[in-house]
Amino acid sequence: MNIRVLFVGEIVGKAGVFCVKTLLSDLRTRTKADFVVANCDGTTGGFGIGKNHSVYLRKLGIDVITTGDQAYFKKDMVEHIEKAYYLLRPANHPPSNPGRGWRYYTVGDRKIAVVSLLGQAGFDRIHLSNPYTFLPELVERIKRETNTIIIDFHATTTAEKGSMFFHADGHVSAVIGTGQRVQTSDARVMPGGTGVICDVGRTGSIDSVGGLDPSIEIKKFLKQVPERSSEAWARPEMHAVVLEIDDDGKTVSIESYREPCKEIPDGGKSTST
Repeated sequence: MNIRVLFVGEIVGKAGVFCVKTLLSDLRTRTKADFVVANCDGTTGGFGIGKNHSVYLRKLGIDVITTGDQAYFKKDMVEHIEKAYYLLRPANHPPSNPGRGWRYYTVGDRKIAVVSLLGQAGFDRIHLSNPYTFLPELVERIKRETNTIIIDFHATTTAEKGSMFFHADGHVSAVIGTGQRVQTSDARVMPGGTGVICDVGRTGSIDSVGGLDPSIEIKKFLKQVPERSSEAWARPEMHAVVLEIDDDGKTVSIESYREPCKEIPDGGKSTST
């Protein structure tokens, strides 16, 4: 029996959390999704995710939370990620690092694997193992248990993501790109049955710079002086894709979604969670 997986684009800031609170339940029902994955690398203040946000998003209906280069940006996450089976950091971190980079989950009577991988280009604060050489051995290990494998490939260039699509095609169910926080229009099923998209997008303010206040981000470019970024609220949306995966672990369809959040609490000044 086919399963349907809803993958939510990177949740950025309080606006992103509010979108999940407001929109996720309805979208999950409309798309008949059996399982929900969401990237949350920028949930807390736009940089990383804290323990409280991870717990809250789990309660809102997200089954698996993936991260990226900012997995350990919040101090309380270093300890919490060891205890939370629904949280993943990139699998190509050193094995001794806190947390897990992939896990098995049960969806109905099926077992699926979700994997977080970090790319190499564009990250100046972190450099992990090569995801291309890391992937084949990991896939071989996972396939002893299940042929349904979903990868969150957190990377900053379309070239690196596109290369991974061809590298992974036929070996995994899906490679979902995150990290650029802009939804791309290239969602498709590869010849080998792997569903792909360069970037699923972001959940949060769309009239912003990656979910952050444009005026501050512009100032950084003009003055070249570091300044603290601020979350934005203008025109919040939830971005996502829905994958339908058959019994052989092949994606039979992938569809993109952009869900506007018409309600903004407190004029965009909410501080809840």
